[in-house]
Parts: sequence; C-alpha cells; structure tokens
Amino acid sequence: MPEKPQEAEVPEVMLATETAAPKRGAEEDKAGLLAVHVIRAVGVKRIFYLGGEPVNALRGVDLSVKRGEYVSIMGPSGSGKTTLFNMIGGLDKPDQGHVYIDEVDVAALDTFELAWLRCHKIGYIFQTFNLIPVASAIENVMFPMLFAGTTQAEAQQKAAELLKRVGLGARIFHKPVALSGGQQQRVAVARALANDPAIVLADEPTGNLDLHTGEEIIRMLEGLKEDFHVTVMSATHDHKMLAASDRVVYLSDGAISHIKRREELDIKFGTLQGDDKGVG
Repeated sequence: MPEKPQEAEVPEVMLATETAAPKRGAEEDKAGLLAVHVIRAVGVKRIFYLGGEPVNALRGVDLSVKRGEYVSIMGPSGSGKTTLFNMIGGLDKPDQGHVYIDEVDVAALDTFELAWLRCHKIGYIFQTFNLIPVASAIENVMFPMLFAGTTQAEAQQKAAELLKRVGLGARIFHKPVALSGGQQQRVAVARALANDPAIVLADEPTGNLDLHTGEEIIRMLEGLKEDFHVTVMSATHDHKMLAASDRVVYLSDGAISHIKRREELDIKFGTLQGDDKGVG
C-alpha cells in the first residue's frame, strides 16, 4: 500500500492580517502607535582621522526616540551633535553600531534606497536655510516633491498650501534675497514638510535669527507634532528650544552624558536653572 504523502510544513509565522491577539480599543491602538520608536541608535561609533590621528566623534551612542516626540540635542561644539544628526539623517554611516529609522537599518541600504529614505522619511531644516537662491519660495518647496515623483500641478498646489500654513501665503513668488532670515527659515520649514516625513531634523534652526524670530520658529516647530504628526529632533545651543522639548539629550565628547525630561527642567528667561552639568 503506497505511503500517504506527507503534508507540506506550514511556517509558524502569522500574517499581519491574521488575528494574533484580542482587539484593542482605539485609545490603546493610538498609545501603541505613539510608543513605536521611529529612531533607534544602538552602540553608534564614528571615528575620523585628523593628521593620521583618530578622533572619536561618537563613542557608542544609544538613543531611542518615540514617534511624535520633540527631542533636543545639546552640547558644546565638537560634542558630536552634527555627527549624530548625519547618522540619523542617512548622510553618514557609523563605523560601529546601527541606526534604525522605522526599524530599517540605514547602513544596510543601497544608494537608491538611501535616497528614497532621505526623500520620503526625513525633512531637514538647516541653520543657514540652504535655499536655492535663484528659485522662488514656492519653487524651493516644490523641489523635494518633484524629486519624489509628484506631478508639477500637485507639487505647486501643496507647496502653496504649506507656505500659507507657515505664514508666507503672500510671498510665495519671492526669492530668498527678498525675504528676511525668519521668512527664509519658514520656507525651509515648509520644504521640510513637503513629502510628509516621519522625522524633521532641525540643525541649529534659530542660530541665525534674532530673539523674537527665533521664538516664532520654535513655536512653529513645536506645532509640527500636533499639526503634522511628525517627530522633531533639534540640535541646538538655544535654551529657548528646551521649553518646547519633551526630552533634552546632552552630548559631551561624543557620548550621552545625561537625558532630562521637560518636567525635570527649570527654565527661566531663556536660561536653564539647576543643571550642574551645564549645556555648553
């Protein structure tokens, strides 16, 4: 009598569409979503060589950032803030360790995949604005969308809407030379939001602005969490930025010295009180 054919083994992997656990309520689902770490740095080290001598820019940084958080990175010049930003933004790769964006290892991506990540997942705001001087405000905001494959008409409409949201609805055709520093930074904020990123990285966004304009930009960045549901990470020396932050991460000599939550800070008149380690 012929043997009965053996049934094929079924992998013990449950599809995402299958029911793996009892259904949760809407509030639990929302809480679970916000708890996801959109950024994870694990043992990140970066070494540069200056005159043949090694310089440890990052010395094993471990950091997790939840979706929807506003995190400020503080520390003196040379502490590793920009290097860490470059790692998270996919502009550089660690010598050791890993950086995950939405649980994707950035270092494992090829050139095309990395370009897609930077275009769709991350928005950048720079201290020097980095606007294209020969292009109008609306064209500067349109460029990331056109690069991502959005049609000209759709990009133009969305860029105009974003510029209106940041208070520049009447200046969409002005070139950077005809805009103040604060207005240029508003264009940069609109550009950072062009492709609906999960993360906005702001590198010293108030560094070239006066006190009043800097406060306006800080309030605008704080509003991104609520209005656009993005995670904001800012590298800054500006103590005013701390009032908008959920957490403040202090870097010193390429390592995290300590982390404080907003409620642990005592900020008065733009200065940080009670921090015996200083902010550099």
